[in-house]
Formats: sequence, structure tokens, C-alpha cells
Amino acid sequence: MAGEKVDLLLTHGQVATMNASFDLFAEGAIAVDEGQIRAVGPTDEVVAAYDADEVVDCAGCAVIPGLINTHTHAPMSLLRGLADDLRLDVWLMGYMMPVEQEFVSPRFCWLGTQLACAEMIRCGTTCFADMYYYEEAVADAAAQAGMRAVCAETLLRYPTPDALSFEEGLERTRDFIQRWKGHPLIQPAIGPHAAYTATEKMLQRCAELALEFDILLHVHIAETEQEVEDHREMYGMPVVPWMKKQGVFEPKCIAAHCVHVDEGEMHTLLHHDVGVAHNPSSNLKLASGVAPVGQMLDLRLNVGIGTDGAASNNDLDMVEEMRLAALLAKGFTLDPTVLPARQALAMATIGGARALHIDDLVGSLAPGKRADIAIVDLGHIHNTPAFTRDPEALYARLVYAAKSADVRDVLCQGRWLMRDRALVTLDEESLIAEAMETAQKIDAFLIEREESVLQKLLVIAQVAQKKMFEVQVKVLLRDTSAIDEALESSDEIVIVKPSVRRQYDTYFLFDDPHGTRLRYREDEVLEGSETDEVEDIVYRLTLTTEAKEREYARSVLLSRSRFDAPATRSKRFYREYFHPDDTVTVHKERRRFRIRYGGTDFAINLDRLLEPELPRIFLEIKSRTWSEHDAERKAEMIGELLELFGVEDHDLVKQEYPELALETRRLKDEKSPASH
Repeated sequence: MAGEKVDLLLTHGQVATMNASFDLFAEGAIAVDEGQIRAVGPTDEVVAAYDADEVVDCAGCAVIPGLINTHTHAPMSLLRGLADDLRLDVWLMGYMMPVEQEFVSPRFCWLGTQLACAEMIRCGTTCFADMYYYEEAVADAAAQAGMRAVCAETLLRYPTPDALSFEEGLERTRDFIQRWKGHPLIQPAIGPHAAYTATEKMLQRCAELALEFDILLHVHIAETEQEVEDHREMYGMPVVPWMKKQGVFEPKCIAAHCVHVDEGEMHTLLHHDVGVAHNPSSNLKLASGVAPVGQMLDLRLNVGIGTDGAASNNDLDMVEEMRLAALLAKGFTLDPTVLPARQALAMATIGGARALHIDDLVGSLAPGKRADIAIVDLGHIHNTPAFTRDPEALYARLVYAAKSADVRDVLCQGRWLMRDRALVTLDEESLIAEAMETAQKIDAFLIEREESVLQKLLVIAQVAQKKMFEVQVKVLLRDTSAIDEALESSDEIVIVKPSVRRQYDTYFLFDDPHGTRLRYREDEVLEGSETDEVEDIVYRLTLTTEAKEREYARSVLLSRSRFDAPATRSKRFYREYFHPDDTVTVHKERRRFRIRYGGTDFAINLDRLLEPELPRIFLEIKSRTWSEHDAERKAEMIGELLELFGVEDHDLVKQEYPELALETRRLKDEKSPASH
């Protein structure tokens, strides 16, 4: 008697169902019909009950749910290997975002996603959660590849490649959701990037949109220790409670990374049923840390595994990621029983589905669920021999010994995506060729940028250019009494604006034909000369390319191209981003006077150098102009001021502070025992 007709039978495999009971079938079979699983059980029982035109023998193979990548940026496969061995902020702000602004387009995202899908299918992945730009192109590419995807449109508080403002991005997201909601493979989602790239109002509106359409909200949380410290300093609380306050956890939510969260924050995530995407390779490569996954799992948080983007991993291999997650948890806790193999495979399947709030559809092999299935060949040398004493040994073989190259066949919603290691839905060769063409264009862009310090500055900062002449003189004083008396009593000098400051300057010096130097300044403005109370702190970058035009008797004329920008990132960031040939520091206490003399503006600075420590005080007189002819007039007026201040010619100093610092360092090195 013939059994019930179905589309496909997978027979004689070792079936790991990953269902609620973790049922294993050493000689198992699965019946698939119209994209769904109809039955799972021993081969003889399933074959007796069902008949199919297509029967696939899975002897010697494990049959498992398709792996679920809970956090990635699929189009970034086109940026794989672009900028490695950098800290997260330098990698993201210095390289990824500038390149994205220049190159990301719908075609870029479609191509990158197709490339990513090819890689993920080969690794047994059938579903991924994405967060990027032009997410409709990502969705289209994934659907054409036949993969399941939860596609979150990325939103930031500043312009992105696909939106000039958050408001525009939100409207784009609404349109994307309406177009794709209800698709059999694609679930649209919303992706406010992170706390540090969002505003309170922005997060609130994203949460409202997610609730309106009952979609997932995908966000980065507590990826780095620096992010957490900066957030505490700015808002007075950790990231998780602040996110809760903005309503981020009211809709369905998955939080990527969660490396630096405490137990209280974990309880908050648990209470709101927030899924967690653990990204071990990316967190290690970017030195972000190790997420406390063992503790999360003990608390029964829904934790899945993600690869992050190929630009920070640098692959999308979920088999490798699953193994690393298990090993890392053991090494981090010094407990070999933490995150055993079965739990690691669960994180990559049913745990990921729960974290994404789609466990009603996928994540386990059970009747009624979508037929998202991977078939893994266990017969290779690295997975030999096999022991049957422990029926659960299959989990260890899959997690600790299997490789992504062992994945033989992949089904998504009952459709073949790979048969006998050959991709069915994608043209691998053409994808590789087009990806290489894109890489050549990006290479040319970065090579041109890297040749110029100015170009590197322009892509990360709001820069104001001031091409000017500057006349200046520097004088070494024993004391400032004559200067103070002249400033107070002279009828010819009008003090416009006095101030007292502490200035901490770091000069990044570059060995290029332009004599380029970049100054990072922390400028503390004090409330007055009698107090150490800080009234304001200003952080600025100043880049100069300098050429000495001529020397006057008592001053120097410089021509400069000067570029000023707010220093919005740490000094460490700029050092690592610009890679200067040398670095010197100059710390000083400065009394600054803006004056008018002879109807002309001058700056007068009285500086006491603290680093390098020099015993006397420096007087600086400066004036800027757009005209070389005017510079000559001002040089004469500086000479008059020097006479008014009683300055002798032998006290004039021709070096600027960076040169003085370098000279002091050289002399100190010559005197040190190591130099002899």
C-alpha cells in the first residue's frame, strides 16, 4: 500500500531535531511537502507512511536544522579584508563609514548580499538577520538566492548612504516594511544602529514603528567597554536601562553583542524577552571582549550566534562560529562544562530562532515548521572515527569536528539551494568577478586618500579651510613684568579679550614634502588667573602645511594652508587613524590677550611650558592676514610692539613649540645611559 504523497523524503540520516525534547534519530528520515516538514522519525516509519518522487539518501550524514545567523551586515562582504587589526572606532569611523558613503548603493548592497548568501549557503546557513542600508536591495538579493532573512533598515542620527536625515530614513523604512511584510522568506525589520549613534527621540520613534507593524527591532548594545564608559558619563546609567527607558524593548527586539552587560542588565533583557546575538569572532578580532554567554544561558536568555559582517570577522562561517562560541565560553569561565556541544548547536539553530522571535517557523525539525535543512557529511578524515556509546555524541561531532566544507546539501522552505556542494540558485563565478571589480575601485579611492593627511582629515571631520599668511615672533623672557606693565598702562594698546588657559597639545608630524603637522588640542579655559576652576573645554584639530616665506629683522613670515576641525574623537583614535611619523607633546599654561594696536588685531600669548619643562616664559605675538603685502606691514608693527615691551634681539626664538619639544627630547636622549 502506497503512503501519503509528499514532495521529498530525506532518509537514513542521523537526524538532530533540536526540538523541545532534543530528539535524535540514529537512522532517521524527514518528509517534506510544499515547503514544510510533514514528519520526522525513524526511517522505516517515515518511509512506510509517505511516498515521494524525490528520495535523497543521507546515510553517513547528519541532518540538522538550517543554521541561523542572528547578526550580520551582508553587503559588507564586499568590504572583507579592507581594514584589519584596528580598534572598533578607527575601523568603523575611519574606514568603513567613509567608504560606505562613497560606494554604497542599491547595486552594491544587492551584489554584496548575493556574495554573502553564496558563502552562507555553503556553510549550512538558511536564515540570517541583517542590518544595513538599502535593505530592500538586501531583501531582494536574499529572496532571489532562496534564503530566509530578517532585514533591518539601518537608521542613524546623521546622514547615511541611503538617507540624508533620520526623518528620511524613517520614511524609507516605513515604505520598505509595507512592501515586504508578508513575504514567505523575508521579514522586514528596523535597525537603529546603537545608543551612541542615536538620540532618545530617534529610538522612541523606531520603537513606535516596530510596534505599529509588529516587526523586529535590531540594535547594537554594549559592544565595547569604551562605549559603556562613554554612555555612563553622558547619561549617568548603563546602556541597557537607558534603552529600556526609550521604549526600545517594547517591540520584539534582538540586541547584538551585549559584551559588557552586568547581571542586572541581563535580567532586564530577560524580562522584556530581548534576544541576544553573540558574535564571538568579531568581538575577538576587534578586541571588544567576550560576552558572558554562559551566564546569559543560565538565566534562560534567548541567545543566538552571529558572524557580524565579513568586514570584521572576516567570514560568514556559522560552523566555525558555533565551535568558537563553545570553546570561548569554556576558556573565559575556566569551566569545561559551560556551553556543551548540544547547547552550542541549539544556539546556532533553535536558540537563534527564539532570539529572532521566529521559532514558530524555523530552528528545529518538527512537523509544521518550514523545511530549512542542512545535510552534513560526517565521513571525512577529520570526523573519523565515530563512537556510538553516547547517543548524544553527534552534537560533539558537529560542533567540535565538523567543518563548513562538510555541508553537502541545503534546503530552505523545501527548495534546494545546494546539492552535492554545488550552488543551485546563485552564479558563483560571476559574483566573484563583479566583487573583484568593486574592490579595485575601493582600493583606488583609499590609495588616493592615504597619500594625503588632508584627504584623510576631510573624510572624517567638518573642516574649515583657512589659507593664510601668518606673521609671528617668539621671545624667551625671564619674567613678564615689563609685558604686564605695558599692557596695563600703554595708551596705544587696547585689550579686547583676555583669557587664562591650560593647553594640552599633541603634534602628529608627517615626513612629507609639505611639512604637514596635525595638532590635537585640549584647551581648558579657566574662570580667571586666580582660580583653577575650568569654565570651558574645547577640543580641536588643526592641520597646517607650512613653508617659511622670509624672515624679517624681528619676526618671521609664514605662509600656511590651515585646516581647523572640531576634535570629536579621542587622541588615541587620531593617532591610530593617521599613523604619524612622529609625535610630540607640548603642555603649557597660557595667558592670552587679544589686542588692537595701531588699528590692527594681534594675539599676545604668555606661555609657561610644562612639557617639555622649560624654566622661562615665552612671549608670542601673532597676526594673520590674507595678503603678503599686509603681512609686511604687520611685521613692522610687531617690531614696534617688541620695542614697547623692551625685548632684546638676543631673546628672540626662531623655533616653534614642536621643534623645541623635539630638540629637548634629542638632548635628553643623548644624556641618557642607553645612548652611550
